Formats: sequence, structure tokens, C-alpha cells
Amino acid sequence: MSSPRTTHRPATVAALLLALFMAAMEMTVVSTAMPTVVAELGGALHYAWVFTAYMLTSTVTVPIYGKLADLHGRKPVMLVAMALFLLGSMASGQARTMGQLIVFRAIQGVGAGGMQPMALTIVGDIFKIEERAKMQGVFGAVWAIAGLVGPLLGGVIVATLSWRWVFYVNVPFGLVSAAVISVALVENIEKREHRLDVLGAIVLAAAVVALLLGADGEWPWVLLPASAVLTAAFLWVETRASEPILPLSLFAQRILATSSALSALGGASMLGVVTFVPLYAQGVLGSTPTQAGSTIATMAVAWPLASAISGRLIAKIGFRTLVRGGFLIVAVASLWLTLAMADGASTTTLRLGSALLGLGMGFANTPLVIAVQTSVGFSQRGVATASTMFFRNIGGTLALGVMGVVLARALLAGAGTGLVARILGPERRSVDPSVLTSISGDLTLGISRVMWIVTGLAVAAAAVAWAFPHVATQDRNQGPPPELTAARTKDGRRN
Repeated sequence: MSSPRTTHRPATVAALLLALFMAAMEMTVVSTAMPTVVAELGGALHYAWVFTAYMLTSTVTVPIYGKLADLHGRKPVMLVAMALFLLGSMASGQARTMGQLIVFRAIQGVGAGGMQPMALTIVGDIFKIEERAKMQGVFGAVWAIAGLVGPLLGGVIVATLSWRWVFYVNVPFGLVSAAVISVALVENIEKREHRLDVLGAIVLAAAVVALLLGADGEWPWVLLPASAVLTAAFLWVETRASEPILPLSLFAQRILATSSALSALGGASMLGVVTFVPLYAQGVLGSTPTQAGSTIATMAVAWPLASAISGRLIAKIGFRTLVRGGFLIVAVASLWLTLAMADGASTTTLRLGSALLGLGMGFANTPLVIAVQTSVGFSQRGVATASTMFFRNIGGTLALGVMGVVLARALLAGAGTGLVARILGPERRSVDPSVLTSISGDLTLGISRVMWIVTGLAVAAAAVAWAFPHVATQDRNQGPPPELTAARTKDGRRN
């Protein structure tokens, strides 16, 4: 009698790495291409919404994916998320107006809301804690490669093909990754009757959407109070749901409460840099798309290198020291970038500042995620991991919404804001020098105000990090379920 199939860990890891490579490329390639997109489609005042729409939908769906994964397994949820992400990517490449691009990016975000938390959850399932920390080095190497290739590829694509191909490039990676995951990952999920918290999901989605739209300046006097009421209603629903989508009992633990706050603040500061530093480089300094992308590529390289190092240090110095030190570095890097950009920073200075911020995020983020996974059992690992992604996304989305309003107001207050798109594209050379100076000044003022927001968020994160509790470096479950990971010898016995 043949032995039952088990997960092929090398193939599963390779597929997850490919999926995360795609996600890392998405961040740097799209950021690099966006100034050129604005030059072709217009809509400079809605620049931030291309990122905000993506983050909004991915934020709303993260806890839903986490709960579905705990109920029905990681693999089917991951595959559905990847399918939606690829559909949104193809549609984004077909966009003809800025409005269409924003809508299609929202669809892409619905898929992205499940990809990263599912990948991290699967790694948490198939590796023990000591192996999990080592795997951060492998995953970090992929982020490093994507960080190097992404901006360069984005610049080449924009210059030789079209900005549309920065979305199409996701498709081959996604199809290969999905095919491997569907074959290599084996799950034996306990079959029992489930009751998905549909009401909770709907109320949560409505609360988040109202909050984000209100923060972005859309009827704030109506939507922000409505969000508060809906949030209270969500909390009431969750206390009565038999299987809540976001179990409130988790947040009674200090580790979940502080990690959620850190994820929100850290994600907001990081996304602010990723979104607006390339715009500064191309709009103010007159850099090419490739040069603009290189200003954040250093972050994508430094982050995984620090992540690999911190993964190895966890067993020696614990989670707390790394989290505190990492967020302190993030605060210093954010302040440096803010002061430098207000004083006319060069692209070299931007690269160095981004690299320092990436080091801080790498040192802090790896122990943060592993500590959360270590503090809960297998049956709650999906939703606990997703909760950190949820708060990181909501923090980033809220911050981007506010930053977009701040930038738009600075541009609207200036003269000739209709020419913003022209200075981001090839037509920059034909713009009258006095007009170019005026518009660049408006951009500098708006981005400088945005970067002070980034710095404030980073400093707040460094302060919260000192409340991060001690967490033992040992799983509550002492490793993943055997049906997911057990390697077998030729005669079928477990190793």
C-alpha cells in the first residue's frame, strides 16, 4: 500500500519565492513607472490613488483571507488570490485613463491581500521556528534580486516598450508559481462544519473603506464618524460570532497588540518613502525612470540582507532587541531623508537613505512576524499572520491617503499645476525654465510636507517598539502538523 502524499518542501518554497519575487517586483517596478504613467494618462492630482486603491482593497481582504485559510486550507486561498492578482495585472496594463487604472489596481489589490500573508503562513506551517528563521535568509535573497532587477527592469520597460508591460510582467511568474503550488503543497485539513463570519467581513470592509475615503478628503465630516460607528458595530459583531473573522481575544495578548501598532506605523513610513521618493527624483531632480527607481532599489536590497542577519540572531539575542533596534534605525533614516530632500538631495543621498531605512525594516520585520507566529497555535496562525499584514496595510493606506491630499493641496496652491505631467515625461525639455522651476518648487514643497509625516510615523514606531514584550523563541505547537511536512524514507516511515 503506497504511502500518502506529503508536501514537497523544496518545490513549495521555490513557488512561494517566485510569488514573493513577483510581489517585490510589483513594488519597485510600478513605483518606477508611475511618473511616466502620469505623463501619458494625466491625473497628477490622483497620483497617490493608484497606490491607495491597491492598498485599500488588499487591506480589507487580508483578515478575510486569513480566516478562510484557517477554515479551508492555505493552498486554495493562495491560488484564488494569485488568480485575482493576475487578472488585475492584465487589466491594469489595458487601462486607458487614470480612473480605469485606479479601478484595475483595486482588483489587483484584492488578490494581493491574500498572497503575502498566505506565503508567510505556509512557511510558518512547514518549518519549525529554528528553520523558519534560517529561511528568512533565502527569502531575503529573492527580495534582494528583485530589488536590484525591479527598478532597472522598470526603467528599461518604460524606455523600450511601454509602462503597460510593468503589469504584464507579473503574468508568467504568477502562472508558474500557481502551477507548482497546486502540485507540491499537500494539505490535510480537518473536515468540520464552519460558519464564516460574513456579517463581520461586510461591516469591517465598510468601516475600512469609510475610514480611508474620509482620510483622503472625501466628505470627512460624514465618512469619518460613519467609520467610527461601523468599527464599533464590527467589534460588537465579533464578540458574538461563533467563528469571528478577527478574533478579539488575540489582541488581549501584548505581543499581538504591539505588533499590530508597529506594523501600521512601520508600513506607513515605508510606503511613504517607496511612493514619493521616485516622484521627487524624477519630478524635482529630473532623473530618468531608471535613475528614479534606483533611489528605492537600495531599500529592497538592504531589507533582505538585514532580514537574513536578524533571522540568525533571533536565537542568540531574542526578538525584542532586534525589533527595538530596527525601528530606531527606521526613524533615523526617515529623518535623514526628510532633511536631505528639503535641502535638494542628490540621487546618491536618496539611495543611501533608502538603504538605511531598508536595514531598519529588515532587522525589525523578520522577528516581528516570527514572534507573532510563535505566540499562537496552528489553528490561529493564519489569522494572526494576516492580522499583522492587515494593520500594516491599513496604516500604509491611511498614510498614503493623507499624504496624497497634502501633495495635491501643495500642487493646487501653485501656479501651472496642469503642467506637472509634462515635467515627468520626455516633454520636460520643452517646458519653459521659469515654469519648470515653479512646478518643481511646488513638488518640493508638497513632498517635503509628506516626508515630515513619514518621519513622525517612524518616530512613533520607534517609541512603540520599546513596549514590545519578551517572547520565548519556541513554538507553542512545537512545529507544524506532520501531514504537512513529514519527510519519509523509502519504506514509508517518517524521518
